[in-house]
Amino acid sequence: MSHSRAIIDPAAELDEGVSVGPFSVIGAGVRIGRDTRIGPHVVIRGDTCIGADNQIFQFASVGEDPQDKKYAGEPTRLEIGERNVIREFTTINRGTVQDAGVTRIGNDNLLMAYTHVAHDCVLGDHTILANAASLGGHVQVGDWAILGGFTIVHQFCRIGAHAFCAMGSQLQKDIPPYTMVSGQPARPHGINSEGLRRRGFSSAAITAIKKGYKVLYKQGLTLEQATEQLRDLAADSPDLALYIEFLQRSARSIVR
Repeated sequence: MSHSRAIIDPAAELDEGVSVGPFSVIGAGVRIGRDTRIGPHVVIRGDTCIGADNQIFQFASVGEDPQDKKYAGEPTRLEIGERNVIREFTTINRGTVQDAGVTRIGNDNLLMAYTHVAHDCVLGDHTILANAASLGGHVQVGDWAILGGFTIVHQFCRIGAHAFCAMGSQLQKDIPPYTMVSGQPARPHGINSEGLRRRGFSSAAITAIKKGYKVLYKQGLTLEQATEQLRDLAADSPDLALYIEFLQRSARSIVR
């Protein structure tokens, strides 16, 4: 049910069970899935598709034009999956034609207050962006990754699945899966063992991932040499395949 003081464009599409709070503005072309709750003073505009069971808190700005000087009004999109929580003053921008033209957010993510997701970013599932974490354009964040408060990510960086970035981290290069980083600029500090345990990884799997980390960071190998050794280890430890796939796709190199 929408509040009488919400402003909803007739060209917007709201599924059954959607609620919109007072003074929120829902623009033309916006599509919102069932049982999604929009708080007061939220602005959602552009070609924005939001799935079911999301919660968007007051003063969020969702689907606004990209903050890119090259943007010239081209039609671009924002796609948000299901069961996401988007907290106060979060800003999420649509994509640009210089990339795929779409910003994507998966399922079951938590974007805390004042977080920013810039144009053409891609977030997987179950990620957490703590208060005031900010993503530059074209950033990719893997499943289960956690960004501590005030983490700043340079455009085009990639953050691997299950990575953990400590509060105030400044990311200028890619963060491999499972890796913990901190600092300005960020430096690696082992693997996210506690996070892996909480997600059901066995002791054997965590031990194998630690071996992979040592190959990558403790043996003085080039990335090519490390990738070859990881490939050998992955034959017996499938979780290490995430390392290999990530390294093969890294364009900015990795923190070391």
